[in-house]
Order: sequence, then C-alpha cells, then structure tokens
Amino acid sequence: MEEKNIVILGGGESGIGAALLAKKEGLNVFVSDSGMLKKRYRDQLLNNDIPFEEAGHSDRIFQTQLVIKSPGIPDTIAVLDYYKKNHIEIISEIEFAFRYTQSYIIGITGSNGKTTTSLLLYHILKTAGRDVVIAGNVGDSFAKAVATTPASIYVLELSSFQLDGITSFKPDIAIITNITPDHLNRYNYQFKNYVASKMRITKNQGINDHLIICMDDEATTKAIQQTKPAASIIGFSTQTDCNAASYIKKNNLFIHIKQEELIMTLEELALQGRHNVYNSMAAGVASRLIDIRKDTIKQCLSDFQSIPHRLEQISIVHGVTYINDSKATNVNSAWYALESQNTPIVWIAGGIDKGNDYSKLYELVKQRVKVLICLGTDNRKLVEAFIDDVKIIKNANSMTEAVNMAYHASTPGDTVLLSPACASFDLFDNYEDRGDQFIAAVKTL
Repeated sequence: MEEKNIVILGGGESGIGAALLAKKEGLNVFVSDSGMLKKRYRDQLLNNDIPFEEAGHSDRIFQTQLVIKSPGIPDTIAVLDYYKKNHIEIISEIEFAFRYTQSYIIGITGSNGKTTTSLLLYHILKTAGRDVVIAGNVGDSFAKAVATTPASIYVLELSSFQLDGITSFKPDIAIITNITPDHLNRYNYQFKNYVASKMRITKNQGINDHLIICMDDEATTKAIQQTKPAASIIGFSTQTDCNAASYIKKNNLFIHIKQEELIMTLEELALQGRHNVYNSMAAGVASRLIDIRKDTIKQCLSDFQSIPHRLEQISIVHGVTYINDSKATNVNSAWYALESQNTPIVWIAGGIDKGNDYSKLYELVKQRVKVLICLGTDNRKLVEAFIDDVKIIKNANSMTEAVNMAYHASTPGDTVLLSPACASFDLFDNYEDRGDQFIAAVKTL
C-alpha cells in the first residue's frame, strides 16, 4: 500500500476497526470525530496508542493521503470538499479492509432481511465446520475482523452507506435480499439513487462470481436488466415457473444447485413467515454454492434461533401478546410484521422518518390495526398517513408511556406490536436500545 498517513473520520464501530487494522499494518493513522467518543472506543484507541481527537476536527485531518469515512457521515459535509479538490481518495472501512485480506467473501445487502440472512448463513457455515467469521453490520466491523480474527470466509452484512464508499471491493458471492424504499433522505429522495447504491455490491464481480437475488422483487430484477452484471445470477422465488434455483411448490421449499436438489417442507423451517422463507432460500442457495452438505443445511434451516428485536415475542399479559420488532426501521419491514399477525393489533410506530411512503401499509393497517400509538418527537407525518384508517391514534413521548397506552387500549386476544417503520435516533441510542426499553416496560406490566 502506498498511503503513509491515513485519516479516519468518525470514531464509531467502523472507524475504530479501520484504525486497528491500519495500526496493525504499520500505517500512520489519526482518528477524528466531531462528537464525543464512547468510552469503549476511546479506550481501544488509548490501549493501542492510536492518536485521535473528539468534539471537533483540527487541521490535522488535512495531512493525509487517504481518508476512511464512517458510513454514518453524509457525503455532503463541507470537510470532504477539500479532499475532493485535492484528489485525496475517500473510501469506506469495507473497502479498506478488503485491501488487506485474500479470504472468500460473501456479501449480503438489501432493505430487509439482510441481518437474518447473514446470521442464518453464518450458522450453516459454522455448523459445517468452516473457518468463518461474521462481520460488517453484525458483530465486529469488517476491518476489525481482518485485524483481529482472520478467517477463510467472511460473511458480511452490508448497508448502502458502506457500499457507497467502495472502489475495488468484490464479494465472491453477493446476495441482494430485496430493494424497497429506505434511507431516501440520504439519496435526495430518489429511489433510483438508493437502488444504484445497493447494486454497487456487484459492480466489481466477474463471470466466476455469483449474485443471488429475489426474483419476486421488482426493483432488483429491473436493476439487473438495466445494469447487466457480469456475475452469474442465481434467483430464488416463491413462484414455480421462473427458472429460480430455489422455489416453493406444494408447500415444499426446493433448492436446486449443481445438479442436486434439497427439499424440505415449509413447516420444517425454524423461521416462519413469507419474509423468512426468502431469507432461508438465500442462505440455503449460498451454502450449496460452496458445497455445504444438504443435510447440514436442512438441519440449520430447521434449528436456527431467531434474532433479537425482529418479531420477538416478549410476553403474554392478560391475554395480550407483546411483540418486539424494533429492528423494523423502514416501511417494508413494518409491512411484513403487520402481515404476519392474525389478531387485532395495537401498533406502536414512529421515530425519525427517512422519507417514508406509508401508502403500502394502508390496506393492512385498515384491516388489522385498532389503535396506533405514535412514538417520536414529531409524529405529524405518521398521524396524517393513517388518520382515515385507524379510529384511535395516540401520541407518546417515551417507551414507558407508549407501552402503558397500549396496555390500556388492548383487550384479550390482541397483539401489541412495536414495529416502528422509522429510525430510532430521536428518542433512543439505536434500535437495540428502543427494543430493550420496550422489553423492560412490558415486564413492569
């Protein structure tokens, strides 16, 4: 590598991981954050003698040949103009880590399902005895994993923000679970820009690489037709007549790869619901591509434990079921959550709107939601979207207040569903904090 001085903007998970990898590789690295670092990140920098600054940027950030920008930082901030004018390369931590590993990479992106698919695939590979580490948006950052836990295979959950900063990054297998509107505030409220960002996962793939897609997802299939990726495209679908490698027929899931067929009933899947069938298909197809035994895949698809904060049943109180789906930070995730319930719903939603279009939810909400509790600092858009479809709409300023409202509004047989469809940062640290506060509040009932 030619770069001598490296500046890392942002001292969060990805920034610290990049700093640790840079230090390991003997590079001069400096971390700069406009805010205050969390104690655990500050301690890691101090313990590794990595220089840093917080609560603002000094001129030292301009003394560099390479900038690694944390994914949460928008591309439009003023400080980036200097680097662009002086032709200083700006990359993501994902790109930086890629330059220091020769391992096999399976990259997973999508608007929904990427965490579940990543964890499910990791479970299969680990059970099969493969030398595998999961990283990216799950577990450690990719750079920290490369620095501290070298492995033969990396399973990476990748966001659009991370993919925006790649130049040469190339997964051997790429999975796009689906593409539905999300983070549009970051993409000038243009869905096509967001789609283009997701498609970057395959931009450097060649004919010997694989791209696994959902053939039922219109945005993905349209983007494939337009961009014509070089990778070998393998599809999964709940239909039976679209030449998919994985499909559903007569309540059975089929995976047909390398002249071999895996068959299991839908009831055997550990994760139920249409969205989880897709996740199971994607993980199963990827596993067969790298020659994991069919029996191992079937075992893992049937014994996998669901992830926290994703349609997680917390408790039944006085006949009312409480479900934590805090990870549903966009409209499509909330759609799956609402669609999966067959009882009257008291729906807790809201947070930071990312340019949401709620129209997709209108019919489901009209049919299934009896009470909407809006949890956020500004609930106007949510209220306006559903004022004609829900008889009772309430506003809450804290999770405790929202859960108490739900408790009094529900009757035996109902479901209280936290599925926000929005980001969490107005009232909570992250979606995990939001889900944890929901769990804590339910336990006090």
